[in-house]
Amino acid sequence: MRRRIIVLFVGCFILFTHAVAQTGNVNDKRYNIAERGAMGDGKTLNTQKIQVVIDECAQKGGGTIVVPKGVFVSGALFLKRGVNLELQEGAVLKGSTNINDYPKLNTRIEGHFEPWRVALINGDSLDHVRITGSGILDGSGEPFWKEFYARRDADNKTTNLNVERPRLTFIQHSKDVIISGITFLNSGFWNLHLYACQEVTVEYCRFHAPSGPKPYHQAPSSDGIDVDCSQGIFIRHSFFSVGDDCIALKGSKGPFAMQDQNSRPVENIEISDCIFEAGGGIVTFGSEATIVRNVTIQRCTTLRPTVLRLKLRPDTPQQYENITMDDITLVDGGAIFKISPWTQYFDLKGQAPPKTVVRNIKISNVHGKGSSLGEITGHNQASISDILVENVDLDLKSTDFHLGNVQNLRFKNVKVNGKTMSAPETKSTMAKN
Repeated sequence: MRRRIIVLFVGCFILFTHAVAQTGNVNDKRYNIAERGAMGDGKTLNTQKIQVVIDECAQKGGGTIVVPKGVFVSGALFLKRGVNLELQEGAVLKGSTNINDYPKLNTRIEGHFEPWRVALINGDSLDHVRITGSGILDGSGEPFWKEFYARRDADNKTTNLNVERPRLTFIQHSKDVIISGITFLNSGFWNLHLYACQEVTVEYCRFHAPSGPKPYHQAPSSDGIDVDCSQGIFIRHSFFSVGDDCIALKGSKGPFAMQDQNSRPVENIEISDCIFEAGGGIVTFGSEATIVRNVTIQRCTTLRPTVLRLKLRPDTPQQYENITMDDITLVDGGAIFKISPWTQYFDLKGQAPPKTVVRNIKISNVHGKGSSLGEITGHNQASISDILVENVDLDLKSTDFHLGNVQNLRFKNVKVNGKTMSAPETKSTMAKN
């Protein structure tokens, strides 16, 4: 009952009390797509008509593209500099289920560039863009998910990139971006992918995709937000219930990743006042990532996802540091830590195993009910140190805590199931306290 109340509260809170973002353009001219010939009947393909309006708006100095109440089906759309997007109450911009309505272009995907299908909403070099409103971006993901699982059933070596699926939104090389109030629903692949962006605020948004049992009741790779090689990202007052990572911090992968000029560090990330109902974790580092640092998470609630998930790739040099999580509530939540090796698509390319460094993590003021403390384990080349757990009061289903070689793990004022718990000694498996 308590869980249902929280979910209901956050739904009402996000839908009816989100802040109105200020426009980022001087030109306040508005272009209503229905008045320009787009049909909101849920079946007419409107790609060309909407793109014409976007192009006209850009040519005339910018403004706002307005999607009014109705269900407007479209393939890939490309925003232009100076063009904002507003989805009004009752508006649904619904992705086509025909993969050919999403052109194949050279794009950033899973830590590299290759020709792949673009997103429903695409933007490049869109400084000051605003994507706002209380409407819905609907990826119509089900046929794409079914295709993926059918291919994987036939061949268990099938990867994400073997089955083309469109993301909902992809924005790259942009600064001063605000995305506010939007519901991201049923994306075929990642929901919101930010690559090489700075000063982005995502607020009062909802991210939904099925998270039930595999194969057919879980949306594969339906990450909520993927922060890829970006800096100064603020995620606030949002709700996540997805079939994969809620918020993933990403970069490149492989033994030469640190030399990749296209993969800058992910840094200065703030996540606050969010609720996580389903997904891999509140925040996940990886699966492709090199340098991730200066990450702050505060005043968040998890109903199931792991609190902190760090994926340590034995084939990639990684540096994860300066992570602070404060005021975290667990409501029938998962584990506190899942810091462990990640070997998906492992490939050393003939090189010696690179080193990984994880250091300076503080988790404080955590309370509620969860599954366990989880695990902190590394691979042979991983150095994990300086982890502080402070002011914690939890009821856990299990007091098992799996540890590898961790240096300077400290507990201060930690209570588990009503008993004070000291920092365990480092060894492969900690027995129950």
